[in-house]
Amino acid sequence: MSFFKRLKESISQKTEAVTNKFKEGLTKTRNAFVERVEELITRRKKIDEEFYEELEEILIGADVGVNTVMKLIDDLRVEVKKRKIEEASELQPVLSEKLVDLLKGNAQTELKMADEGMTVILFVGVNGVGKTTTIGKLAHKFKSEGKSVLLAAGDTFRAGAIEQLEVWGQRVGVDVIKQNSGADPAAVMFDAIHAAKQRKVDVLLCDTAGRLQNKNNLMDELNKIFRVIQREVPTAPHEVLLVLDAATGQNALSQAKLFGEKSGVTGLVLTKLDGTAKGGIVIAIRSELDLPVKLVGLGEKMDDLQEFDPEQFIHALFGRMLQDAEEREEV
Repeated sequence: MSFFKRLKESISQKTEAVTNKFKEGLTKTRNAFVERVEELITRRKKIDEEFYEELEEILIGADVGVNTVMKLIDDLRVEVKKRKIEEASELQPVLSEKLVDLLKGNAQTELKMADEGMTVILFVGVNGVGKTTTIGKLAHKFKSEGKSVLLAAGDTFRAGAIEQLEVWGQRVGVDVIKQNSGADPAAVMFDAIHAAKQRKVDVLLCDTAGRLQNKNNLMDELNKIFRVIQREVPTAPHEVLLVLDAATGQNALSQAKLFGEKSGVTGLVLTKLDGTAKGGIVIAIRSELDLPVKLVGLGEKMDDLQEFDPEQFIHALFGRMLQDAEEREEV
């Protein structure tokens, strides 16, 4: 069975609504990135050195990342020789297949939940990336699945952060545990865990500061929060999600490297994918860091935060190209 048929079969087992969200959310990336690949394949016809150079340029322009692109091009060269491919059009499924493999890796893309009792998810990331919005949307997702949710306002340093989380709490219909602005974030976590235990809550979602206004080191503050959470719930946090703004491209990759090394990050959330043509950053981050992308923001609506699905991602980008290649093969 061809790669496209396998991909289609896998997608068909998922809900149409989710497929449409990925397609709509990745429109800008598809237009900027995939159409350039299509144009290159149509214009060049043959696979030669100039073809590889242009493809390299397009991939780097889509923020796939230089290291990832070099590895990808090397892999394509090997496959072209092995499969004796001469026509550029025959490379479309091979490229897509390689990208799916890169995005999947060995890591688990589903959110890790507690085997029993309360799940604690900690959110980290710099200010302005959409951390609070992500927490609100994830609270909505869990609530719509029938789970009880509580929010912890651990970003006590940014002006308006507590109020912003409260607005989301009201919108979604979940309570927020908070203290005054400038309070010790670890103390907020302590209160939130005790409140969650008393209420027998299914999921506790914890916000943290993106930076500190005093001289304390941010990572020291996060470590303190960790210690408090683990003392009260030894198996927690079950996830430490780093929230990144996809529109910042390579800057998002730098943030992922910095936080990933120092704060025990277990997975990534990429927000604002719908507003950027730099969707290739998902591939760069997945390839260069040993961290799975767990959630992606594909729009402004409450249900536009989706669990990341590598096959949906590639199908949303390359589906039309792959279908064209499949039809040419059948003719």
